[in-house]
Amino acid sequence: MMAWSKIFCLGVIGCWTLVGCGPSETIVEIALHPTKTDILYMATNDYIYKTRDGGKSWENMSAGMTHSRVITLAIDPLFPANILAGTKGDAVYKSYDGGQRWVSRRTGLHEVTISSVVHQLVFAPGSSSHVFAATSLGVFESNDGGETWVKRMEGMKEVLMVISLAFDPQQPQTLYAGTSGGVYKSVDGTQTWRKVNTGLVGANVLKSSRALGVTRIKVDPFKPDRVYIATLSGLYWSGNAGETWGRIGESLPDHMLSELLLDPHQPGVMYVGHREGVSRSEDSGVTWETRNMGLTNINIRALAISSIDFHVLYVGTNGKGLFQSIDSGMSWKPIPLTVDESVS
Repeated sequence: MMAWSKIFCLGVIGCWTLVGCGPSETIVEIALHPTKTDILYMATNDYIYKTRDGGKSWENMSAGMTHSRVITLAIDPLFPANILAGTKGDAVYKSYDGGQRWVSRRTGLHEVTISSVVHQLVFAPGSSSHVFAATSLGVFESNDGGETWVKRMEGMKEVLMVISLAFDPQQPQTLYAGTSGGVYKSVDGTQTWRKVNTGLVGANVLKSSRALGVTRIKVDPFKPDRVYIATLSGLYWSGNAGETWGRIGESLPDHMLSELLLDPHQPGVMYVGHREGVSRSEDSGVTWETRNMGLTNINIRALAISSIDFHVLYVGTNGKGLFQSIDSGMSWKPIPLTVDESVS
């Protein structure tokens, strides 16, 4: 059971804060508003929460959701009141009002239920209507903002589980998929896929369900031919748009990587999250510095960077909640999950 302690804050009666080490202090996902720095969302093992004041107070934003756990959140880049949520076992939900209410949007996703997982949802660059889902049963595409879905797995024969998707920012028809068996690439908007595993996965192990275990795939916003993947067994990069891959980050303190971020403001700056905290590189992954000062739990589940101020980062931990850094990870401070029940 979770332990709750009632507090009174700024004259608002009915404000609660979660104390102890209950399940809600595991942060599974963080999503930042694209233009308003005080608005962010996070998903725990239990609920979705939203803050409008930079984390001073939070609202439970789970009305309309089932008990299924939310794995991923995607905010419409042009109309941020529209939000998509991917779940573990109950397909996709959508909110049209900034998370106040959620409705199921599973047309075309009927097979993505019960034991399946929606690992990631991504909007195409500059689009509100074009969105893709990476699921444990493959890639799905929507051309109407997540209202309906179509499966896109032509050429992706060896695997079903797709964990992460990434666009080439200069050629939106080009996508990369990180899967349980390595990396696939599409140059026609997911109509067809081609395996691009040279240097990653040997042919003798490709059919293993956990041949590599990609957790995140990212395309360099400054040099789109550079692609990076975080896996359960280390960090890899390609300098030729996925044709060949090489291992980097050998000096990282842990190689079971849960998160990967490329700084959209500074070329060569990147972050990874793992069981030993947060590590930062300023030279495209050649050398690394671990930045954990202030973290009371270094088992990292989620990372996010502000699209407005590159110094501002958020990290979600496995058991100790949310932390913020305003100095590029040099130091971290906790942001308590203080829930205002009067507006929930």
